[in-house]
Amino acid sequence: MSGGAFDYNQYKIGYMADQIEHEIERSGREKTQEELKDSWRDPDWYEKYPEDLNHYKYPENVLAEFKNAVKHLRVAEIYAQRVDWLLSGDDGEDTFIERLKSDLAKIEKAEQKFLREPTKEQHCMN
Repeated sequence: MSGGAFDYNQYKIGYMADQIEHEIERSGREKTQEELKDSWRDPDWYEKYPEDLNHYKYPENVLAEFKNAVKHLRVAEIYAQRVDWLLSGDDGEDTFIERLKSDLAKIEKAEQKFLREPTKEQHCMN
């Protein structure tokens, strides 16, 4: 494994982005039977509080900021990874710049694809 200048902590940045994406994906979604089974709440609870059958639904402006956070964390992870490899001697300065540009371009391309894809709500409206 290459790198190590930052004790591989750049992967923690990616983990945070993954966790936020998970929150975005489940926002307002109905909980699965497995999720309900793993809960400490009994069936009487859900009769009294049926809203707890779903995950918390974040407002659209909060979800937009979550998406913004994911974007910035993904960029931060790339920068940390590229600098790590440079400082560890795995990349030279030219390779550092090339790989940084390439990795950032991949993020930009993925973001453009994401922006073009309709949301679940848009699919339902058609």
